[in-house]
Amino acid sequence: MKNPFGNMANIMKQAQAMQQQMAKLQEEAATKTATGSAGGGMVTVTANGAMQLVGISIDPEAVKGGDVDMLQDAVMAASNEALRKARDMMAEQMKAVTGGMNVPGLF
Repeated sequence: MKNPFGNMANIMKQAQAMQQQMAKLQEEAATKTATGSAGGGMVTVTANGAMQLVGISIDPEAVKGGDVDMLQDAVMAASNEALRKARDMMAEQMKAVTGGMNVPGLF
């Protein structure tokens, strides 16, 4: 008869390895970036894998028109696009760690 705890030990090793890979992925998240733009490229926003905005670029021509509402909308749209791309990027990397298994609460 097989040792019923042998399989449990193997599962625990796999879980520990996955946990280490996920910790490494979270550390690396701040170094990976995604970019979103709006207003025909007038506003460009960069977000990292930790879901933080790390850069905003606004074309000076966008400010000259004085249309603050348009500029605010463009910044918001570009920010949302950058964050969505960053989330998608991290979700893809997480799939590699979890073997495609859906783990609630992770990206």
